[in-house]
Amino acid sequence: MKNGKTVTKAVRRTRKIAPEEVRFIKLGSGGDWEHSCIDTAHPTIRLGFVNPYHKECLLRRWTRLKKFWLQEKAQGKATESINQVKDFYTLTDRTLWITFYKRRLYWAFAHPDVRLESDGTRTRRIIGKWRCHSITGEELFVDRLSGRLTKIQGFRGTICSVWEAEYLIKRINGGKLPEVEDAEKRLHELHDSIQPLIQHLGWKDFELLCDLIFTNGGWRRISRVGGTEKAIDLDLSAPVSGKRAFVQIKSEAGESTLTEYYESFATMTQYDEMYFVVHSPHTDPDKWHTPEGVIVLGPRELSRLAVSAGLTEWIIEKNT
Repeated sequence: MKNGKTVTKAVRRTRKIAPEEVRFIKLGSGGDWEHSCIDTAHPTIRLGFVNPYHKECLLRRWTRLKKFWLQEKAQGKATESINQVKDFYTLTDRTLWITFYKRRLYWAFAHPDVRLESDGTRTRRIIGKWRCHSITGEELFVDRLSGRLTKIQGFRGTICSVWEAEYLIKRINGGKLPEVEDAEKRLHELHDSIQPLIQHLGWKDFELLCDLIFTNGGWRRISRVGGTEKAIDLDLSAPVSGKRAFVQIKSEAGESTLTEYYESFATMTQYDEMYFVVHSPHTDPDKWHTPEGVIVLGPRELSRLAVSAGLTEWIIEKNT
């Protein structure tokens, strides 16, 4: 991490997908088969169901299986189960399969051959491996996906169609909905428009803005802003982790000023982190040498954090 930015490991790009069908599959009751199907050298999709007619299913003969299940299930349930088995046995290698594991969406394509395992379950080998990234390398975390898609995890059966297939394919291919792209563009424009307003703030208002940003982020101020302590403008603690941090706030500064204050930080063993905040740096802070334990917040980060903290109107009013 540098200057508060998370650097993700590069993931090799793959070709865009264009599946013929899309299905969600639940890998075992309560996800019992997720690890064995995904975290393995020979990944698979796997189907349970009591079914003594594997050969008939391979030949697409479903009558005997339906009669067998009607002895145990109601007409509707038997039909529902057969439809899921049909999908497992007949869908081609152009079918996109998805599941959820460790709070991520996983996707894959499977070979068409169905194998009967010794425990009575059926498997199909995955082509390549299960993936939890888009083709552009973005990790597909559940909390970053539309709830319209992720609610499919509540499906009570094993296999079902995916209603949000268009959205799903777009996300896997690294694309976004036009509405999302438009909103992101407008958000970036807001960040850009707020930045000069932050730089126009008077010294006291700028210190107060920094105080509000940090307290909104969960830090607790344990001493007043500024004061006679030259090296520290904010003395903070994190209630949950117990970490201590000090913040040095500057309207204008260069890398040499950061180095000067870092030397003070290095002697104060009671602190775990140091934040150096500057709204008008002499040079690009991204190019500064930032020692371990120090995070620099320049104008771009400040505008983003201020908007995220809901301080946009406050900043505008201070400039009116």
